[in-house]
Amino acid sequence: MIRVLLADDETIIRAGVRSILTTEPDIEVVAEATNGREAVELARRHRPHVVLLDIRMPEIDGLTAAGELRATNPDSAVVILTTFGEDKYIERALDQGVAGFLLKASDPRDLISGVRAVASGGACLSPLVARRLMTELRRAPTARADVSGDRTALLTKREQEVLGMLGAGLSNAQIAERLHLVEGTIKTYVSAILNQLGVRNRVQAAIIAYEAGLVNKDDLR
Repeated sequence: MIRVLLADDETIIRAGVRSILTTEPDIEVVAEATNGREAVELARRHRPHVVLLDIRMPEIDGLTAAGELRATNPDSAVVILTTFGEDKYIERALDQGVAGFLLKASDPRDLISGVRAVASGGACLSPLVARRLMTELRRAPTARADVSGDRTALLTKREQEVLGMLGAGLSNAQIAERLHLVEGTIKTYVSAILNQLGVRNRVQAAIIAYEAGLVNKDDLR
């Protein structure tokens, strides 16, 4: 079972997300928090696989909570629940090590697949959030592409291949199946890639993969 913690100060949002997730036999909502401080405390108690965090909450906000969760519950993948107009928070969220971003108005299927993806070691970006993020990245395309190209050139051919699939949102298990390798080997590759690129999480690595042109469009979900 994928254990999920929901954190949002709006009761109706929590109820809606919970109703979507609990329709799936492999997902269990183990706790709900109404503020960032409560989210951190409940995560320590329940050890969820995935924490869904709203950005704007009382006590401490979702981004601060994400940083604390990274320190106290490094095995819990954090996904930010966002709305339009909150693009300015994305870079700060990346610095806190989040595994993905989903719009509160996302298709329920995107929410479910996103939770499953991050629980299995992948990353998730709501298509609309990804589009806005990529728009920001394209403001200085040549410089960023050149830098990312130089960074990925230091990777082996196999590492570049894994990075491209990671950038497309594939989980470790999916990459392993595609390359006919065991999942443990992919985890080793991903750790090496993150270390060599000097990034903290898979979403940051995915952005570099996009910029360096390593993502195969056929792999995009």
